[in-house]
Formats: sequence, C-alpha cells, structure tokens
Amino acid sequence: MEAPGSLSTALRRGTLEFCVLALVEQEEQYGVELVRRLGAERTLTTSEGTLYPMLARLRRAGWVETTWRESPSGPPRRYYALTQHGRAALRHFREEWAAFRTTVDRIVGTRAA
Repeated sequence: MEAPGSLSTALRRGTLEFCVLALVEQEEQYGVELVRRLGAERTLTTSEGTLYPMLARLRRAGWVETTWRESPSGPPRRYYALTQHGRAALRHFREEWAAFRTTVDRIVGTRAA
C-alpha cells in the first residue's frame, strides 16, 4: 500500500503539465513566475528542477512556444505561451478530466454510513 504522500505525488505528476498549460493559456509567463503560481497552491507546489524539464518537454511537443524578453531586473527571461496544439491538448484534457472526475466521485465519493 502506498503512503498518502506518494498518492498526491502520483496525482500531481499526472496533472501538473496540464495545470501549467492552463496557466500559460491565461497569459504568457516565465518559469520562476510559474513556480510561484503553482507554489501558491499547496497540492501543486513544485520546484524549478521539476518545472524546467517539463517546460522543455512541452516545447518539444509543440504545446508551448517561447520568446525572450528583457527583464527589469537581471538577465532576459524566457516567456512561455500556449500554441494551437497546446490549446487542443488542454481542451482534450479538460474533457477527459471532467469525465474521469465524475466517475471517480461517483465511485469513491462520500457514502452514507
């Protein structure tokens, strides 16, 4: 049997990249900003060491594109934005997630004692 912490790790691993896609769908963001936004959500806290390889995978998959911009403080920043393929992937995830969540809630949901 898995420890409770490993369950949240498995759930996070399966959904984190789609949470990142949803964040960059709203507006272009740079890596540290994404780490901060995810860190504000207790169950999605992640590190730069996890996020940057994921962003590279999303870029190679064609789901995000990047642009470099000057930073008001420090070196230029790489901003991430959703591509059309990324929008399609996120839309598909949302459809699948809704069906999956409904099924799990129905099966695992609170039952009267």
